[in-house]
Amino acid sequence: MLPGLREVYDAYVRAADELPALGAALRAEVWTSAQLGTLEAAAPDAAARRAALADLITALRSAGTPAARLFLRALAAIGPAEARPAAARAAGGPDEGPPWARRLGQVAPGQVWLVQEGPLDGDRIICEFRYVPDGSDLHALAVRLGHDDVPSEVVIVGDVPALMNAARRAMQAELCVVQPCDPAAAGPRLRAALNTDAPLPEDCYPALALARHRADLLP
Repeated sequence: MLPGLREVYDAYVRAADELPALGAALRAEVWTSAQLGTLEAAAPDAAARRAALADLITALRSAGTPAARLFLRALAAIGPAEARPAAARAAGGPDEGPPWARRLGQVAPGQVWLVQEGPLDGDRIICEFRYVPDGSDLHALAVRLGHDDVPSEVVIVGDVPALMNAARRAMQAELCVVQPCDPAAAGPRLRAALNTDAPLPEDCYPALALARHRADLLP
């Protein structure tokens, strides 16, 4: 649909060679989210983003390499919901790829925390996740929301204990308030903030696709 971007798609196909060496589902999801973030940040509007993503899926399917198919499996797991069925069909059989590829997107939410840093700094919502069924690889989605719940920071945190220890130290220093948050309240708030076509700060885009996937798992 966007033939002028053929060289861009070819670059994504070559970049996919990095995926098998990552060796873990979370690393592969973070990598895939960063590629999608680059694509979305460069798109002039939502229609162009959807067209570019459809073209990328076609290019990866045409490449047919194990790395390209692994990229497609990651897209099918954590990519935009409207693109997941096409990516899954293009990826081929579910048993292809390294063993950890079967865990892509297979996570369950855990504790949710609300960090309030003052009326001028907004709120930070931290949502913990683990892979199922073994509960391994604890990680967190951390989203800082400013005025009108516009995201100013979106990150995936691998060291959750260190993050929470830092938050608790800040609370002891009276720099913020940390309290448990009802996932049923955090989910709609995060989805409304993340599923926007409005431009976001550049640093938000690398984690945006994975953040949307994780937020969709909340009530």
